[in-house]
Amino acid sequence: MQFSTAFNGRAHEIIELFKATFSRSEGVEEGTLIGDLVRRQLSDTPEDDIRVITVEEDGGLIGACVFSRLTYEQEERTVFVLGPVAVIPERQGRGIGQQLLHHGLAVLRLAGIDVAMTYGDPNYYGKVGFSPVSEDAAAAPFKLQYPEGWLGLSLTEQPFSPLKGRPKCITAFEDPAFW
Repeated sequence: MQFSTAFNGRAHEIIELFKATFSRSEGVEEGTLIGDLVRRQLSDTPEDDIRVITVEEDGGLIGACVFSRLTYEQEERTVFVLGPVAVIPERQGRGIGQQLLHHGLAVLRLAGIDVAMTYGDPNYYGKVGFSPVSEDAAAAPFKLQYPEGWLGLSLTEQPFSPLKGRPKCITAFEDPAFW
């Protein structure tokens, strides 16, 4: 497997990966929603505010994840939020997603990012170090449908500590449907 952070010129391929993966697992409507989210992330987000990690095997894209800036108005630490993540259905259940996330978190650490947040299954994301975080410790950009899925991870030597202020996400995530 080969990991990459280069995504320029590959937007269509990455968008289609997300659209197809989510369509197969969650239905066409969800696939369309997530495909459009990724399209907007890749086209509307300033370069400093996004990190895209892809994984290929035998020359074909088999997975990808997107991290984007999450700014807290009273916070000096740099925070990025993970989402979405996809591995083609034929390759799921083989640890590729976890390897992809470990690689992505390492990329963030090397870039000096202090905290990673995500919103998803605590059992899955807990395998790569994320832990549940209350909204008192780190407010979410919108009201969460499943507060138990709000997760955080310190990317420094310091343990996770509360994030101060109201958060602002990138434009692509400014939709309550994602929260």
